[in-house]
Amino acid sequence: MLSFKKPDVEQFFRTFAIETFAVSPDEGQLVFSTNLSGKFDLWAMDLPNAFPYPLTFNGQSCHAVKYDKRGRFLVVGFDKDGDENSQLYALQPQGGELLPLCVKEGHRHMSPILSEDGKRLYYTSTKEDATYLSALCCDLTTGQEVSVLQGSGDASVFLTDVSPKEEYLVYSKHFANTYAPAFICFGDKHVSLDPEAEGEYTVSDSVFTGDAELHFLTNAGGDFTYLARFDIETETKTQLLDVEGVDFTSITYDKERKLLYLTASKGVSDYLYTYDLESGSLGGIPLPVDTLASIHVAESGNLYILGRSSVSPTNIFKKERFSEEWTRCTNYGVPGIAESELIRPEVLTYPSFDGLEIESLFFRATEETSNGHTILWPHGGPQAAERLGFRSLFQFLVSRGFNIFAPNFRGSTGYGLSFCKLVEGDWGDGPRLDNIAGLDWIVENGYAERDKLLLMGGSFGGYMALLLHGRHADYFKAVVDIFGPSDLFSFIESVPEHWKPVMNKWVGDPVADKDKLTAFSPITYLDGMTKPMLVIQGANDPRVVKAESDQIVKALNEKGANVEYIVLEDEGHGFSKKENEMRVYRAVLEFLEKAIKEQPASVQA
Repeated sequence: MLSFKKPDVEQFFRTFAIETFAVSPDEGQLVFSTNLSGKFDLWAMDLPNAFPYPLTFNGQSCHAVKYDKRGRFLVVGFDKDGDENSQLYALQPQGGELLPLCVKEGHRHMSPILSEDGKRLYYTSTKEDATYLSALCCDLTTGQEVSVLQGSGDASVFLTDVSPKEEYLVYSKHFANTYAPAFICFGDKHVSLDPEAEGEYTVSDSVFTGDAELHFLTNAGGDFTYLARFDIETETKTQLLDVEGVDFTSITYDKERKLLYLTASKGVSDYLYTYDLESGSLGGIPLPVDTLASIHVAESGNLYILGRSSVSPTNIFKKERFSEEWTRCTNYGVPGIAESELIRPEVLTYPSFDGLEIESLFFRATEETSNGHTILWPHGGPQAAERLGFRSLFQFLVSRGFNIFAPNFRGSTGYGLSFCKLVEGDWGDGPRLDNIAGLDWIVENGYAERDKLLLMGGSFGGYMALLLHGRHADYFKAVVDIFGPSDLFSFIESVPEHWKPVMNKWVGDPVADKDKLTAFSPITYLDGMTKPMLVIQGANDPRVVKAESDQIVKALNEKGANVEYIVLEDEGHGFSKKENEMRVYRAVLEFLEKAIKEQPASVQA
């Protein structure tokens, strides 16, 4: 019999991803951003054929792809080596040259919206006001631009929709991730979509269902997001649909059938509903995935989604109008490994230090492969969540014998507005103690061994890894920090300009909250960081700049600590290039395996 080696890191990380997609109006072409070549580019398939061909060759992440309503061209957005400064271009459906539309070095251009006739492009940009943003309209025939919406001195603005006749603009004011009200603008008049709302709330999505009618998702006056209608002529809001314990996250309109498609989140999973505008009836559509990234409804009524599950990476699926079945348009998986061989996590719930219920995922290595060690993974965000979505890193590490514990600590999304707000101004206490309570719980309940714990996280998870290392080093054998903030004072000063209006509420005021921010900053606890540590950083990261990692590595090196440091010169806040991803996670595996061999058992009193 032939025998094959255990899958290497490359096998798991040769799993490809899809960032975003679009379908031509006639459904003859499917365009998607994928790293099929090792770097992200736009590829296409001429439906119903499923053989892809490249449209672009610039090797950069795509932040937007939109078809002209007649399918004559696409508007696409690319950044440069992870800097997130998306520039907007026109692209022919057959690919080729990227024609610059809205470009300015050092600035970002977001959320493009094409007019019905394809002659005007609306978008949000930093180029007029880097802090509070502005919305512009570009005449694609003449190239002339006009400003249609200006941010103010209290919150950034984001243009979210334009009415079919371009009479009305919808925009949100971003005071915080949990406070983003939306408004209708026409002329000099600005009208709230939630005119009677009190307190803080968010409007998460909206769509015009008539020339003067809008349906939108809001949690004003409630804890979870619900569907509402706004009549522009009478300036009245009507609440339509509320599903207990479910956050509606996006809304898509099927004009021909007067039907709304509503995506929704509940904890670690996503759901898809339909809402009939004429009958007011609610329906549900079973999904072939656990989490949804985006949805497209064709004029024919056919439905396309981008989603993934815990054992399957992002793929595009199609459901024909009268069918109950989903078919795969793409077929990405782990090369050489069947989905049945991958590990689905258990969904656990535990009480935190103050009794708050915390949901979490636990990936358990098989008995044949287990090395007995468990990795705590605090997710990024922090107002995000660890969900039933595929991670090559998780499946690879589990195949090498590691368990992974991923709690959705306070501040996570999918559990209501009040739960999400708990992290605001409290980065360093509540979430930290939720993670520690989770470790204690999995040890007490036989999921993990006290002396076989490791720690790894990215972004906010990297910050939490640093903070837990400094304050609770006795729990862990080794720590991996992937682009995590190390000093909240310098972090607040270095984030992108349009983030800065929310920083006082989100993280804290450097003057008024000086003592708290000092206590919450990992760099305060250098003396406690006694375990081996690996730090990973993208040189172009605009969210957590390289100086955040530089300063803590330098400070620990001066103390003679055991720190390894990897800097990726052509990456930002994540990995856009396969070679970099494989290099980093091969180093992570070597680091963790070395740590569990060399470090003595940890003992927690």
